[in-house]
Amino acid sequence: MTTTVGAARPAGPGSPSPAPPGTPVAHRRRGRLLLISLAVAVVVAAVVAAGVGQVRIPPAEVLGSLLHRVGLDVGPLPSHPQGENTLWLVRFPRLTLALLVGAALGCAGALMQGVFANPLAEPGIIGVSSGAAVGACAVIVFGGALTAGPWVAAAAFVGGLVTTFAVYALARSGGRTEVVTLVLTGVAINAFAGGLLAFFTFIASPAAREQIVFWQLGSLNGASWSSVAIVAPLVAIGLVIAMALARRLDLLSLGERAARHLGVNVERLRQGVIVLVAVLVASGVAFTGIIAFVGLVVPHLVRMAAGPGHRLLVPGSALGGALVLLVADLVARTAIANADLPLGMLTSLVGGPFFFWLLRRTRATQGGWA
Repeated sequence: MTTTVGAARPAGPGSPSPAPPGTPVAHRRRGRLLLISLAVAVVVAAVVAAGVGQVRIPPAEVLGSLLHRVGLDVGPLPSHPQGENTLWLVRFPRLTLALLVGAALGCAGALMQGVFANPLAEPGIIGVSSGAAVGACAVIVFGGALTAGPWVAAAAFVGGLVTTFAVYALARSGGRTEVVTLVLTGVAINAFAGGLLAFFTFIASPAAREQIVFWQLGSLNGASWSSVAIVAPLVAIGLVIAMALARRLDLLSLGERAARHLGVNVERLRQGVIVLVAVLVASGVAFTGIIAFVGLVVPHLVRMAAGPGHRLLVPGSALGGALVLLVADLVARTAIANADLPLGMLTSLVGGPFFFWLLRRTRATQGGWA
């Protein structure tokens, strides 16, 4: 019998066997580790962000305030006289809305890229964001610059849904919806919506024009518990449904014909995903304005770390989107003293160059997208 010097000793009955790199088992393990890491990062970032601002509150006091509010007499309360009011009236609603909108955008991006089988797909393709902007701007122009925020949010939500359903109805032919037709119809509707936005901006009063510009730049400055109460159930239900669709999206990634042979109703799946993306994105941007690139970039990053399986990609993108928007909002409200930078501007300034780097990197490592 010959013995190989330096050969690995076989694993015993109780010892864990490492999965070879690149196998599905290794992808699942790495995906679970990624989900845990993202969840921890979101919690840490939320606690830190809650304490940063004009009124500084240490993380221990932030946690103490939370625990006291749920009935646990643990940890110190904020020592600043306005600490409790700052946390519960200003920062916690803003952080919660950032988490919800970020999760909605990240999840919607993963769903769009899965159902279109296209890594460049994002929620804006089906006109959700541009439709929401048209609805909000119409109310601002015809209702006046002092129109109440809930009316603007409601108009944005309805505008996003109506535009999405219009894109889908116009792209549908013979009982089927081809992906290319849907994308090109979305491009045309987005261009038309851009024209309407320009028209509204042209005829608006100076005060309304200023409000239109700032709404389109995106911000969490107007976050409140009432807006959180509206967005939270929609996003929560949307995330649950998205997880339920993950297995069918995995089958669709094999190709439409293969998915049909495996029992997937492709047309019904596409309809469900489009409706779900419209509700997720419209409910978020209705209260924050347009926030670009989160739904496009975050699923790419999660896919690079956890693989293409949607059972990890969907929750990972939701957590990643929440983390990105939380950090971006922290930068927006603290980068310049006594100023609140537009959130959509920040995500575009960072997301654009980063996505270009991602494109170049992927093309260099994989030789292209095809």
